[in-house]
Amino acid sequence: MYQFDFDQPKWVHFIGIGGISMSGLAELLLSKGFKVTGSDSFDTRMVRKLKSDGIDVAFGQRAENIKQGMDVVIYTAAIHPDNPEYAEAKSRGIPMLNRAEFLGQVMKQYSVSINISGTHGKTTTTSMVAQLLLDAGKDPTVFVGGMLDSIGGNFRIGQSENFVAEACEYTNSFLSSYPTTAVILNVRAEHLDFFKDLDDIMESFRRFAGLVPKEGLVVIDSGIENYHKIIDGLECRIKTVGFDPEDDYYADEISFDDSAKASFTLHEKGGETVRLSLNVPGEHNINNAMAAVAAARDAGVSMESIKKTLAVFGGAHRRFEIKGKLGGVTIIDDYAHHPDEIAATLKAARKYKDARVLCVFQPHTYTRVKTLLNEFVDALSLADVVVMADVYSDREADNYGVSSKDISDRLSERGTEAYYFKTFDEIENFFLEKCIDGDLLITLGSKNVYLIGEHLLGK
Repeated sequence: MYQFDFDQPKWVHFIGIGGISMSGLAELLLSKGFKVTGSDSFDTRMVRKLKSDGIDVAFGQRAENIKQGMDVVIYTAAIHPDNPEYAEAKSRGIPMLNRAEFLGQVMKQYSVSINISGTHGKTTTTSMVAQLLLDAGKDPTVFVGGMLDSIGGNFRIGQSENFVAEACEYTNSFLSSYPTTAVILNVRAEHLDFFKDLDDIMESFRRFAGLVPKEGLVVIDSGIENYHKIIDGLECRIKTVGFDPEDDYYADEISFDDSAKASFTLHEKGGETVRLSLNVPGEHNINNAMAAVAAARDAGVSMESIKKTLAVFGGAHRRFEIKGKLGGVTIIDDYAHHPDEIAATLKAARKYKDARVLCVFQPHTYTRVKTLLNEFVDALSLADVVVMADVYSDREADNYGVSSKDISDRLSERGTEAYYFKTFDEIENFFLEKCIDGDLLITLGSKNVYLIGEHLLGK
């Protein structure tokens, strides 16, 4: 594999440079003195930012965009061998790395590389860790899978030896990482269009944990079923987090305010006991916070600094994000697209000012609906009213014999008020008639369902 060295700037070309992660990586190399070029299909805000910073971006992916003298080509998972730039670079013998491989090469340039993994909770916890290090003056370089206001986007270029990034399990991309600290938040049946089953997923997380060097650290939630399968036999240090007094970090004396935000006592084995209050809602964020604290403590952040940061940390965009009010109806958006995430979000909503909870859910991929149909019904039944939008599937055909209406029908059979509409316009009109003063309306899903809330606020 091609090896990067920040001390030896080269010419790097990005196919699909305008993506949320690729654009940040391009900016990072530019800051290190590399010559950076790229191509993309659309003139987006991120592409315009790259061009304003002096990066030459071509629109449309064509063979002639691959020039003599390029040292390496980086491409996204969406780029296939029949892409003209990919094919041209291959024919010229130019070294090529996919985005995950390249991100791993970037990590190798830092002496402290904190990677946050898990089936869900990665973006929030990565944002927490980043904020904890920022407020403690650790000046980290950060790559996060969402937009974080305090860093003005999804990435930040620091000047220290600290690197913080999400580590995604899908297609085993996190196995290209070089973590010195690996955080494992949870392991659930997910991405079953790639993984065979839960055992297959567990094995991947085991391999990820095995990437940590002997002097490094694995932080793992003890609530993961059979979590010892992931860590047994590892030579590195292990820290567990959870609600058991045997854990290295455990929480008790938990309470919630009327916005579903938790306060709890955190016990650090061999260290401090402190009362923490969170500014993000839901019990699941207690787990996320404990994992973030364990990683930050190992990076040298004081508990006093941690306490101050967590009290004001407001989360990343699309994570129980309050979008605004329509009359007396509070509209919230959340990225949740797995049953566990949906349940966590709706449980948090249940603690939020004792409001009636209405939600619209847009599933992502037919594979997920088919495999987790019953789990979706269980999770969504926590709401008072559920509206189902059509499945959004950008990587598989509609040939699995399932639909969003199946979820709606099963919810109705169980006594939950549930509806299915084909278009966003129909859904918006339904909520305009259905919602009453004091309601909580949540848009759920990883794709463009958030537009429903934004359109309603516009109306």
